[in-house]
Amino acid sequence: MAIQALQAERAYLAAKPALAPSAKPSGPGEALGAAADDFAAVLRNSEATAKAAMVGDADPLVLVTALSQTELAVETASTLRDKVVEAYQEILRMPV
Repeated sequence: MAIQALQAERAYLAAKPALAPSAKPSGPGEALGAAADDFAAVLRNSEATAKAAMVGDADPLVLVTALSQTELAVETASTLRDKVVEAYQEILRMPV
């Protein structure tokens, strides 16, 4: 019983920083920079997990999860890029 309580306490303490409110970026430039940093962190994590899986240090489930996160991040960046290009083209079509 004490072991389960200790595990629950450790899980709570590990999740506590995620529950704390974080400072919001003050402008669009900082928000874009934070998004780019998050994107790069996802790619670095996936690469490290893939390297660990190649030498047998990572569980295949962890590898699949990391690759899924990377796929989602790349698809999101691609969609964002497409929307920006579409908006730029729409601005170019406006009469002066």
